[in-house]
Amino acid sequence: MNYTRIYADAKGESHFEDVEVELHEAAYAPPAPPYLVSQPSPATAVVWTTIPKGWSGDWHPTPRLQWWFQLAGEVEVAVSDGEVRRFLAGSVVRLDDVSGRGHTTRVISDEDVVAVYAHIPA
Repeated sequence: MNYTRIYADAKGESHFEDVEVELHEAAYAPPAPPYLVSQPSPATAVVWTTIPKGWSGDWHPTPRLQWWFQLAGEVEVAVSDGEVRRFLAGSVVRLDDVSGRGHTTRVISDEDVVAVYAHIPA
């Protein structure tokens, strides 16, 4: 299982990083059979959101450390090193670029983007 991380380097430039999540077989929900799970990650809040089709956000850092779980729609995100990526339903992104220039985001689908943000403690 993988996710994309958006982070700022020491100069404030933002970048993408592909990260693989390590999974191990565990009895997570006994008496159901074991399956693959990761180590737990702490979260302080969960926010559900709908971003309307046509929405565009100019350069901005993330307001807090957070996970972004995209449930519907398609967005295009650019980071300051020039790379641009598209994210569809099922995408998972860790937003760590709380300083620097940040990133741009725009909804490119004909439908709203539905997403869940899980805030991460600093």
